[in-house]
Amino acid sequence: MTAPYACQPQESRGRHWPERMSTFRSPWQRDRDRIIHSSAFRRLKHKTQVFVEHEGDYYRTRLTHTIEVAQVARTIAGVLGLNADLAETVALAHDLGHPPFGHTGEDALAALMAPYGGFDHNAQALRIVTKLERHYADFDGLNLTWESLEGIAKHNGPLVGTSPTGGPVTGPLPYALAEVNAEWDLELHTNASAEAQVAAVADDVAYNHHDLHDGLRAGLFSEADLSELPVVGEAFAEVDSLHPGLDPMRRRHEALRRVFGVMVEDVIAVAQNRLTSLQPQSAQAIRDMEGPIIRFSKPLYQNLKAIKLFLFQRMYRAPSVVVERRRVTEMLNGLFPLYLSDPSKMPEHWFAAATAAGDETGRARVVLDYVAGMTDRFAIQEAERLLK
Repeated sequence: MTAPYACQPQESRGRHWPERMSTFRSPWQRDRDRIIHSSAFRRLKHKTQVFVEHEGDYYRTRLTHTIEVAQVARTIAGVLGLNADLAETVALAHDLGHPPFGHTGEDALAALMAPYGGFDHNAQALRIVTKLERHYADFDGLNLTWESLEGIAKHNGPLVGTSPTGGPVTGPLPYALAEVNAEWDLELHTNASAEAQVAAVADDVAYNHHDLHDGLRAGLFSEADLSELPVVGEAFAEVDSLHPGLDPMRRRHEALRRVFGVMVEDVIAVAQNRLTSLQPQSAQAIRDMEGPIIRFSKPLYQNLKAIKLFLFQRMYRAPSVVVERRRVTEMLNGLFPLYLSDPSKMPEHWFAAATAAGDETGRARVVLDYVAGMTDRFAIQEAERLLK
């Protein structure tokens, strides 16, 4: 039984290309299944979260991160009376547009695409699910429902007008987002549904937790370093009190799962208090609010800022990571202009698309679709083949 402010399947705004309703799956169950069976979803297995995919078998990849986000989203949505299928769908799709090499790859492609309309991984996810997945007889893309597309576009907040923090949203929309929105208005000035907001917070929960874990495994910092951080230090202290002398790997796991629990419980408590106070009676009432309904409490948000700063300094900008960032940036800086100047270096159907695109901007966007879709390992292979 879902709450009145949840998205209701029978009230879905439907699909861009009308289809018959399934006899046994809701619209968002179908969306979820289409995402899981997509080529882009499978490729997440070999895309970077923080560490390049080949650096170790135990680090999170973009796929395992996505699965963790979906699990957290279902949990929070279920407790709050939201539609867990829609929350899971947005969570599973939220990183489909990530290029190889994680945020390093995104930064490189954003710079390369600056003259041609820019690059943003959320906008690219929309492009994938509306155009680039080409498996169905009746349409390009996955023909997802309006609510799923809205969630992919706006799970981090409104994209025009006013941001969740109250300031103006500035700058042009990424072309990939603008194209989708021109075909079907995603109401970019409003918040997303509560389900999509849950997916966004679940993303924060997942990476704050697993980046600490992966950084420890990589030896970029120690448990003693983490003991100085808010929330994390208390978690280690609690484990030491309850389980003195615990095996180091078990101690690490027990402490970090407590950090995970603190974040999830905080989000749920804040949302329950706000929902009880504001009494929204529809999914649209959530969208029309001035800010998000799903968020961390202010004290925990400040503590997480301290944790993120630590991770930025000790992990994301660690010397070994910076060296790898520089290396993979050079690969993309070599591959992109090579394909742009000589599209015949791409597979035949990509070459045909680039040739048919006409002007340089059109060709650049075809090249972007090709490069952004690469896995880490394929990009490395192509760089070794073409740039030596």
